[in-house]
Amino acid sequence: MNAPSEILGSKTDNLTARLSTLHLHLLHSIPTVDRIGCAIYDKAEDVLKTFINSTRSGEALKGYEIRMSECLSLATLARNGSLRLLPDLPAVLKPVTPHSAWLLREGYLSSFTVPMYDQDDFTGFTFFDSRQKNAFAPADQNVLLVYTNLISLMLAHELLTIQALSGSVEVARAFCDMRDFETGAHLERMARYARLIAKDIATDQGLPDEFVEHVFLFAPLHDIGKIGIPDSILLKPGKLDEKEWEIMKSHVSRGRAIIEKMTRGLNLENLPNVTIMRNIVEYHHKCLDGSGYPETPDGTRPPIEARITAVADIFDALTTRRPYKEPWPVAKAFEELDRLVAAGKLDSACVDSLRQHAGTAEHIRDTFMDPDNTKGSIPAAG
Repeated sequence: MNAPSEILGSKTDNLTARLSTLHLHLLHSIPTVDRIGCAIYDKAEDVLKTFINSTRSGEALKGYEIRMSECLSLATLARNGSLRLLPDLPAVLKPVTPHSAWLLREGYLSSFTVPMYDQDDFTGFTFFDSRQKNAFAPADQNVLLVYTNLISLMLAHELLTIQALSGSVEVARAFCDMRDFETGAHLERMARYARLIAKDIATDQGLPDEFVEHVFLFAPLHDIGKIGIPDSILLKPGKLDEKEWEIMKSHVSRGRAIIEKMTRGLNLENLPNVTIMRNIVEYHHKCLDGSGYPETPDGTRPPIEARITAVADIFDALTTRRPYKEPWPVAKAFEELDRLVAAGKLDSACVDSLRQHAGTAEHIRDTFMDPDNTKGSIPAAG
């Protein structure tokens, strides 16, 4: 079996697989650890959300999030850097939240919670749970702290590589002066719309929370290929002619080439889940009926992450003010999305998911509004 340091440095497995391998290694020292769960913290929204887990048996906790301001005990741990040992969960825990109800329903009897930090910034928690009472003796806690450090480094390494890639994109945008067509607020909104949809899709298709978070992280890169489109075409106020339209459509192949070059240049070509990023960039304009672009000889249906991104991007284009249009009411936007579903263009499950979270989507739109409420991305058809 690989040593923990080898697991940490693996580039081929995703984080969920690496955590499962680390869990197997830990069981040799502490066989009472029935579950390891990692939740990450979104500072922008003050939300703690499940990310990866290794659960030996029973139902895994997935797709769960809570505002830190609503969970004072965890907020105190994060603020003080404290550890929390609960040797007898049923004696102190009441099923007042979905998380506590799940713990009791699954028969967990003790837990050990450790906050994680990157430098001085709180990044999330690692939870160790057992179906035995008094499972974590002082000596065991010391071992678990070592494993938490390994897990924290593993998460930090993955997220930092993604941030390095995203940062390179932002630098390229700045050099190309592309901020007028794609504002930071637009990217924030559509990434969060994509995450709303991805959570439901992940539940329906049995995908891990890790998939949800990577869609959230990679969705803002969807139009990276427009960096290479001339301003005369990209910012043209009128309709594009046939030649200009062909150049505009090339942004998906240009985007794929940019991603390949950047991942090689940053030594990230083996980054787990990089396929999700490639698929979002290349196929977010590919329709379910095989139309759209890029053209594929067999009319390949777009991968689910690209379908999610397409719905999120179009919804944002419809519901915000653009230089060429006023914002549409949310109800009218969903009528248009339904029309595109009926025409075979969009995934009905993705549209239905966003509709179920329409209230949250409106909150996202209002929270991440463009500063002057006039700028935005180019038309969704581009």
